[in-house]
Amino acid sequence: MTIDVQNPFDQKYVESFSAGRSEPEWLKTFRLNAYERISQLELPKPDKTKIDKWNFTRFTEHVSEKAPAGGIEQLPEKVKSLIDLENAKNLYVQYDQQPIYASLSKELADQGVIFTDILTAVREHGDLVKKYFMTEAVKADDHRLTAFHAALFNGGAFLYIPKNVQVEEPVQAVYIHDENAPLINHVLVVADDNSSVTYVENYISLREASDGIVNIVSEVIANTNAKIVYGAVETLAKGVTAYVNRRGVAGKDASIQWALGLMNDGNTVSENVTLLAGDGSYGDTKTVVVGRGEQTQNFTTKVIHFGKASEGFILQHGVVKDKSSVVFNGIGKIEHGASKSNAQQESRVLMLSEKARGDANPILLIDEDDVLAGHAASVGRVDPIQLYYMMSRGIPKAEAERLIIHGFLAPVVNQLPIEGVKKQLIEVIERKVK
Repeated sequence: MTIDVQNPFDQKYVESFSAGRSEPEWLKTFRLNAYERISQLELPKPDKTKIDKWNFTRFTEHVSEKAPAGGIEQLPEKVKSLIDLENAKNLYVQYDQQPIYASLSKELADQGVIFTDILTAVREHGDLVKKYFMTEAVKADDHRLTAFHAALFNGGAFLYIPKNVQVEEPVQAVYIHDENAPLINHVLVVADDNSSVTYVENYISLREASDGIVNIVSEVIANTNAKIVYGAVETLAKGVTAYVNRRGVAGKDASIQWALGLMNDGNTVSENVTLLAGDGSYGDTKTVVVGRGEQTQNFTTKVIHFGKASEGFILQHGVVKDKSSVVFNGIGKIEHGASKSNAQQESRVLMLSEKARGDANPILLIDEDDVLAGHAASVGRVDPIQLYYMMSRGIPKAEAERLIIHGFLAPVVNQLPIEGVKKQLIEVIERKVK
C-alpha cells in the first residue's frame, strides 16, 4: 500500500546533502533507498496512542548553521552545569546539527577508542560504521520514521571500544536543540569483545516553547562478553514532537543496561528494545517519566530473548499530572530455544491529578518451557497510608508527597554516573511535579 506523505525535500536534496558532507557512495545510496521507502511505509503503531495527526516529518529547514561563537564556554549555564569543564576528557557537544566540541583522552585514543560525530566517523572510519549502521539493531525499513531517519539524519555520535579495552570513566554527549531545524540524530555505540564502557547523553532544549521535531535512533552493540551502560536524560521543550528509538543487541555473555530519564514536555513516542542474541546475555532497562500539561507520551520497552540462559529486566515508573497521559507497554518475549531464560518486568504509574491518565500494559510472550517469567503493573495515586505515616511524623503534606515521588523515581536517578546529569534530572523532576 502506498501512503501519501508530504516530504519537504526531494531526492536531489538528499544527494546534494550527502555530497556536501563528502559521504561515501554506500551511504549516499543507503540514504536514497531509504528516501524512496518513506512514502511506502506506514507509521509505527504504538499501543493505545494515536499518532497519525502528529508532525514527525514536515519541516522547512533541514540544517541550522547557527552555532555559538566561543565554543562550550559561551553556552547557557543550564547546559554548562551538565559538564565538568575542568575534567571533561571524553565529551562531545552538538548545537542543533553542528558539532562544537569533541574531546577524547590520549590514553583512550592510544588504545584505539573512537569517539566523534557520526558524519566525521562515516568519512574517517567508513568500513567500521558501515558494518554496524542500521544492519543489526534498527532497520531503515522498519517503518516510515526509521526510513525518514535513514534518509535525512543530520547529527549524532559514534563511539567504538576495541576488544579488551575497559573504559573506566563515563563518556558523555550533550545534544542541544535551539532552532526549528529538525534534530535527526543517529547514535552508534559499539563495544567489541571483552570491552566495557559507560555512555551518558543529554538532550536539552534552550527555548521553553520551541516548535520542531526530533527523531533519535540509537544503536547499541555489545559483542561477546562486552558490557555497556547507557544513560540518557531528555528535556525537550513543549512544542517539540519526539520520536525516539533506542535498540541494543547483546552477544554471548554480553550486558546492556539502560538508565533513561525521559522528561520531555512535548508529545513523545519512545521505543526501547534489547535483543538478547547470545547465550548468557543480560539486559536491564530502567525508565522514569514525568508528564504534565496536556502532553501525550507512549513508551514501549521490549526485551527479546534468543540466547539460552539470558536474563532481561524492565522497570518503568511514571508520574503524571494536569491533563497529561502516559502509556507504558512492557514486553518480555522468550523465543523457542532460549531455555533457562528469565524475563521480568514492572510498570507503575502514579497519577497526581484527577484528569491525568496512566496506563501500564505488561505482556509476556513465551515460546519455551524451561524458563522464568513474571510481571507487575499498577496505576494509582499517592498511597494515603504512606502519606499519613509521614505527616504523622510532622512532615507537611506537600513535602511528604515530594519525598514519595522522589522515592518512586529513585531507581533510575541513582543509576546515572555523572553528578551534573543526576543533579539535572532531580531538578527537572522537582520542577515538573510542583
